[in-house]
Parts: sequence; structure tokens; C-alpha cells
Amino acid sequence: MSEIKVNKISPRSGTAFTLGDSGDTFTIPAGAIINNQGTAVNFGATGAASWDTTVKTSGFTAVSGVGYFVNTTSGAISVNLPAGTAGDVVAIKDYANTFDTNAVTLVQNGSDKIGGSTVNATLGTEGLAVTLVYVDATKGWLVTDNGTQDTAPTAQYVTATGGTITCSGNFKIHTFTGPGTFCVSCAGNACGSNLVDYLVVAGGGGTPAASPSPDYNYAKGGGGAGGFRESPGTASGSYSVSPLGASPAVSLPVPATAYPITVGGGGTAGAPGSSNGGNGSNSIFSSITSTGGGRSGSGGSGVGTPSAAAGQAGGSGGGGGGVNSLGALGAGNSPPVNPAQGTNGGYGTSSGATAGGGGGGSIVAGTPGTGCGGQGCGGAAQGGNGGNGATTLITGSSVIYAGGGGAGATNNGTPSPTVPNSTAGTAGTGGGGAGKLTGTANSGTINTGGGAGGTSASISSSNGGAGGSGIIVIRYKFQN
Repeated sequence: MSEIKVNKISPRSGTAFTLGDSGDTFTIPAGAIINNQGTAVNFGATGAASWDTTVKTSGFTAVSGVGYFVNTTSGAISVNLPAGTAGDVVAIKDYANTFDTNAVTLVQNGSDKIGGSTVNATLGTEGLAVTLVYVDATKGWLVTDNGTQDTAPTAQYVTATGGTITCSGNFKIHTFTGPGTFCVSCAGNACGSNLVDYLVVAGGGGTPAASPSPDYNYAKGGGGAGGFRESPGTASGSYSVSPLGASPAVSLPVPATAYPITVGGGGTAGAPGSSNGGNGSNSIFSSITSTGGGRSGSGGSGVGTPSAAAGQAGGSGGGGGGVNSLGALGAGNSPPVNPAQGTNGGYGTSSGATAGGGGGGSIVAGTPGTGCGGQGCGGAAQGGNGGNGATTLITGSSVIYAGGGGAGATNNGTPSPTVPNSTAGTAGTGGGGAGKLTGTANSGTINTGGGAGGTSASISSSNGGAGGSGIIVIRYKFQN
């Protein structure tokens, strides 16, 4: 085998240079580089283009066999197609994703057609890449390949601001303890993240004030917890949701926009001389609304009407008041959603009218008041217990929300062997207030949605309890 080593080979005459004869094989050894400084013609399969990486920002005339990256940020651009010969190829790619704003016009060369038409073609799709091959005089330039960058997307993640932001591994957590705005600047995509998980807890229900004589025999119910609504955790897994977050398996998409956040306040505390406290206020994020907890029922000869004694409906219902006719419970999950956002309160006692019903919690209903301990009764009464709230790890740690308030029970003043004091109801876990025998009622814990505790009717008037305010938590994946 002979070997020739030179720096340059030039044709002896003319401009054409032929390398070898038909049937010859030329081998390019491993590691060798062919550096094309001109135009490659008839290399590779028909329809393939060699891409020019110098970005075009103004009109130009295309050369067969070449693909071009075209940037139309500054305005529309015209590309003149070359005179077509069968097998010629030209390719165009939207460099800056601006073809939808400033299009590229493909201009015919003479009588050459584009797709069988004598009209210039327009490329107006964002991110478009298109390859055209010249076939013949009948059809001219035909599109053989096209697509957009979306066919090969890169991972994008939800990007947002608002509230107090913390991180748990690859997940961001936005916590709102008051009104605010969740501002989404990037909605993300399925390759990264495009859904958020949420916890929306409303304000808990308040309870009535204690009343002066002759109402000392009549105890107040416990306030209902604020509505508790949680997504299933499918968008930002790796944490345990409450039983209320198990289904339906739907998290929220968040298109880029500003989402107003409403965190519900707790229901007002009843003041002396006023029979009732207030219902809690709703909490709202996007399409999710949690309903405020129902206030509890009152009781007593002056305020012991069925309407005053009844606990009110809400996310969770308020407990009924102790009254000579049964203190009706407040219904939970009102209005109804699936999964349920809360439970019912408990009934107040009817025998002896001495104990209220507990407020409903997000997971467990309030219990009814029991027994007879008022004047003229021989036994002790028990105020209903507040229902327990739900446990979730959406914030990165285990927290219980939306517990019901415990009911009050009669304080008989000076106990005697025949007239024992009653027992007040316990608070539901998750921020509920405990019931009391006398004095100002216990309020629910702020930012838990807990219902207030009830108190008794006392000779010394005291305020009722306020419900605990709500909270909203939003969680999503922000990195791999």
C-alpha cells in the first residue's frame, strides 16, 4: 500500500475534482475530522440538511442542503427559496419562539411551487421547525418533517410567591395565616410539576357568653371547627395526608396568575347580655372553599328558645345548648362536599337542662351533653366533648387542625351533697377550646380552625369564646 502526504490537493484544470473511480471505497479512520467550510451537496440521504448555526435575524436567500435558525424577535422575515432541483432540501427553525408574533414568509423562486401552490407560504407557529424537499414542477417544495419544541419538552416547575415559604426536600410550602396572594409566574409542565396540593381550613365557631341569674342552670355548647379540606397529596407526594385527603385523587392546576387568599377568622365571642357568639368565616383558595364552623347553642329561661339553643351548621356543626327542651345540634359538612369537610355537633341535654353538646371536629363528631346536675336534680351532668381534628404532614411536620370546642356544664354556685357541680366537656384535638364551669369561655387556637369552648350560665356574667382563625397551606415540587 502506497501513501501520499500533502497539505493540499487542487484540481489540475477547471473547478471539478473527482476522487477515485466508481466502486472505490474511501475509509475515514477513527479520530479523523471532516471540517466542512462550504456547502455539502449529495451527502447523506435525500431530504437531510446541514444546519448553519449562525442565527438569521433579517431576510436572506436559502441555499439547498442547509437548515437555518431564524430569529424574528425584531420583526417578520422573508426567506427566498432557491431554484429547485429534485432532492434539494431547505430547513427552517424558530430560534426564539416568536414565529406566532412575527412570521417567516417563504418566497417562491420564479415558477417553483410550494405544496403545489403558486402562493408564498407562511410559518406562523411558535417554536416551529420545518423541512422542505423539492420534488418536481407539479408540487414543488413539499414539507417532509415538522414539529415544535413541545414535542421534546424540558422539565419546568411551578414558580410562585406569597405567604411564608419553607422547603421540605424538593417541595416548597407556602403557608398563609392571614389574607394574601399566591402569585404564580410559571405554571410548570408534566415533566417537572404543574399541580399543587393544598390544605384549606376555615375559622372555628364562637360560643355565647355566660348569663346572669336566673339562667345559671343552663350551659352553653362548644363551637364547631372550621371546615377542613385537603388534596390527596398526589402532586407533591412524600407526606402523609389526613383521611379527608384520601379522595378524590385530584390536585389543582395553577395557570400563571395571581390567586387571592382568604383565611377565615374565628367566630366572635358572645358578650354578656347577648345570647350568641358568631359562626366562623370561610377560607378560600382558587376553587376550594372551606366553610366556617357553626357557633354553639345557648340556653336559659331568658334565652332558652329552640332557635337560641340550637347549634349552627357549618364546616363542622356547633353543639346544642343545655335547655329544658333538647338543644339541637348543628350539622357539619354544610354545604356538603366530598370528602366531608367536617362533622356534626352534639345535642345539649334536655333532662334538667344542665349541659351543652360538644362542637364537631373535622374527623370526630361532638358528643352530647348527659345527666342532670342542676338545681332540683340529684346527679352530676357532663358537658359534651369536642370532636377531634385531622392530622396532616403537608407542612413537613405532623399538625392537627380543626378540633371542636368542649361544652360547658352548670356551675351550681355552692355545691352540696344533693346539688353537685357538673363536669365541662374536653376540647377536641386540633385547637378546640375546653369547656368551663364558670367564667369567660376558652377560645379556639389561632390558625387551627378550632371551635371555642362553652361555659355555664353564671351569676357573674362572663364572655363567650372566639373561634380559632383558619389557615391555608399550598405545596408543590420545585426541583428534582
